[in-house]
Amino acid sequence: MSDKIIRWGIIGCGKVTEIKSGPAYQKTLGFELLAVMRRNENLLHSYAQRHNITKFSTNSDEIIHDNDIDGIYIATPPDSHKEYALKVAESGKICCIEKPMAPSYSDCIEITNAFEKKNLPLFVAYYRRSLPRFNKLKQLINHNSIGEIRHISWHLNKAANPLDLSGEYNWRTDKQIAPGGYFDDLASHGLDLFTYLLGDIENASGISTNQQNLYPAKDAITACWIHKNGITGSGSWNFGCNTREDKVEIYGSKGKLTFSVFDEFPIQLENENGIQEEFIENPENIQLYHVQNMREHLLGKLIHPSTGKSASHTAWVMDKILGRIK
Repeated sequence: MSDKIIRWGIIGCGKVTEIKSGPAYQKTLGFELLAVMRRNENLLHSYAQRHNITKFSTNSDEIIHDNDIDGIYIATPPDSHKEYALKVAESGKICCIEKPMAPSYSDCIEITNAFEKKNLPLFVAYYRRSLPRFNKLKQLINHNSIGEIRHISWHLNKAANPLDLSGEYNWRTDKQIAPGGYFDDLASHGLDLFTYLLGDIENASGISTNQQNLYPAKDAITACWIHKNGITGSGSWNFGCNTREDKVEIYGSKGKLTFSVFDEFPIQLENENGIQEEFIENPENIQLYHVQNMREHLLGKLIHPSTGKSASHTAWVMDKILGRIK
């Protein structure tokens, strides 16, 4: 494995792969982005040309079963993740799935079991677990910078965007694909990060509603939870407010940490030494460290922080908050 070039194919080379993820596979030593798939032939040809991809197809099976390809990155909307992932597992290939892993916890478990049965690596693109900014937070927590952790709270506000107001179709607010609407797409990042920072969640519950009636999915959610180590948590997400706010506070016995999940604000540490701030810039290709850690995992140098198992736990928390499981 140390000398082998891992050749990747992307299923669904849409917007998320343009800058966030696709180039990360090209920049990672020991990886090669060999092939891409998209149903729209014109957009597919444009992508392949712009990113210098030698193989491309509108047929996902051609990419999945190509003997020159060792790993598949699934970057389609979540409702198709299970279908493609089960095919990848059957083909015996490495896989990375875009987040959220699937629309439901049960689908996530089915996917994870398929890869475990074949003893194949399964990664999920919760890339914040690999970003230096959030690993700095983890370091501050582990070094008791704010003492024993008591509680975490997160509030995320966003205004309705032009697509929401237009009434045009958007898979992110289709309740068949994303029952929680933008909550599924955005809150999953934060909740997954919180389990990485503070440990798995033991129980969670929530209230969700549709306040604006702009689309069929939920647009306002509140939740509370408790981690297995006794740390409590609360969150609120509203996608119909006039202002944007993204603020997380972690309260400890000796201080507080404040940061943002999405906005590039400094980490703020408040304790007996006063208030300190540190800004850590994200890479141009936000998934770069996530993808590099996949290579390190395959070399046996570390255990990747975001796997099918950890992503399934996040899906369980999401389903608990939305009341989809008891």
